[in-house]
Amino acid sequence: MTRTKETAAAPARSFRPKLAQGTGPVLAVLAVLLIALAFAGAAYSEPEGYLALLKRAAPLMILAIGQYFVIVSGGFDLSVGSLVTAEVVIAARLIDGDESATLWVILFILGFGALVGLVNGLITTRLLVPSFIVTLGMLLVLDGAVFLWTGGSPRGALSEAFRTLGREGIDVPLIGQLPWSVLVLAVLVALAVLFMRGSTGRLLVAIGDNPAVVRLGGGNVERVRTLAFVLSGLSAAVAAILLGGFAGVSAQVGEGLEFRVITAVVLGGVLLGGGRGSVVAAMAGALTLEALFSLLNLLGVSGGLESAVQGVIIIAAVAYASVGNRFSLRKMFRRSE
Repeated sequence: MTRTKETAAAPARSFRPKLAQGTGPVLAVLAVLLIALAFAGAAYSEPEGYLALLKRAAPLMILAIGQYFVIVSGGFDLSVGSLVTAEVVIAARLIDGDESATLWVILFILGFGALVGLVNGLITTRLLVPSFIVTLGMLLVLDGAVFLWTGGSPRGALSEAFRTLGREGIDVPLIGQLPWSVLVLAVLVALAVLFMRGSTGRLLVAIGDNPAVVRLGGGNVERVRTLAFVLSGLSAAVAAILLGGFAGVSAQVGEGLEFRVITAVVLGGVLLGGGRGSVVAAMAGALTLEALFSLLNLLGVSGGLESAVQGVIIIAAVAYASVGNRFSLRKMFRRSE
């Protein structure tokens, strides 16, 4: 009788929800900021205010998904900001106000984003060039190409159909208009969580922790790392579609996004250097960063403080990773003695 009770109780314990490591702290900070926004701004006294915050944060959160894949596998992608700008400029030039061109242009820029990610991944994994250098070079290439093509002043126009995802929504009772960008974000969040729970997602984390062990176990490190860069390029393309709809055509639409998204990911507890972190926490870090800057804006704090805040977070994350690595090495040496 006792064994039967224990057997029946075991499955119930296995279904208890459990937050990944590092998710709790960032969710706590996010909750405090959301409450502070309700006191600081009248717009946040209604659900519409928080939906507007999600709408603004959606592109950064989507970028955080792609950046998470790269960072957790042990790399960096500094090209996403320039890629977002290039995608918006290319889309405007190719569509030029023609509604019928919307669908094939969206497919084209998704393919272009995947291609840029593939190039970054292949150079990093096959030629063994550090991802920091590769993606920094890609950033400069894309910036130079956009300036050469546009002369600093983008031409063309996005169609109304293209801009729908970024600035429109559907009416929902009680909460008002639910932005399409939030629905796109919800779908990508679900896909990202399912991906990370699969074998490839777990392999990404293992590669960031110890690629040599993964190779010995038969895992294809190069292929999986390249996939991470491709997914990062795709996330930049989706973010560009939303930002193009929300902000319109500009040669500065993606400026600084590469540093903002890295800040968001490390704020979510993802370890620089790879091997630890949650994709949900990375997205929560992006929303937290957007909420923080919204709160500072409501309090009348200078916008120049944003860069300082990002810098402090990145430096603190690097310092934390360094201390953590030293502690792990000492622990390993003690065990071997």
